[in-house]
Amino acid sequence: MMESKRLILRKINHDDFDKLAKILKDAEVMYAWEHTFSDKQVSAWIDNQIKRYDEDGIGYLLAIDKQTNQAVGQIGLLHQTINQEKYWDIGYILAKEYWHKGYATEGARACIDYAFNVLNADKVICDIRPQNIASTEVAIRLGMARIGEFVKRYNGKDMVHDIYEIRKTNYKA
Repeated sequence: MMESKRLILRKINHDDFDKLAKILKDAEVMYAWEHTFSDKQVSAWIDNQIKRYDEDGIGYLLAIDKQTNQAVGQIGLLHQTINQEKYWDIGYILAKEYWHKGYATEGARACIDYAFNVLNADKVICDIRPQNIASTEVAIRLGMARIGEFVKRYNGKDMVHDIYEIRKTNYKA
């Protein structure tokens, strides 16, 4: 679906179960979600991405390092409704051995380019838990600015999320 200098971003399928389970079952990686996933939840996650592809044309994508052919994580565009407004939201979840190497920023930048140039979006957001400093730093590196917050109900719990936004008119590719 997309490429960057070091990454191929492609649709997730059920053959990717082990790659995704490694990430979604890692408590360090999933700390902002406040839980790890079971096998059943990993399968449901894959089903949900396939459903997103059918409904929105995109969702989380498997991010593969071009040189090593290893999955570094998942990065993608998610169609979200926040406070009755629809957004294209960038999500990124990387395996911890790939943290702090620029993959999230690089993959997210490819998603912004896709949103603005293919989907004709006028803005793109990231919704990030305030304690997730690394993800906040990615959003800032992308040129996003915090525009507010909202409470997301997830897994039976209310979780505050900051909203970072970039507008097409302010974007420098």
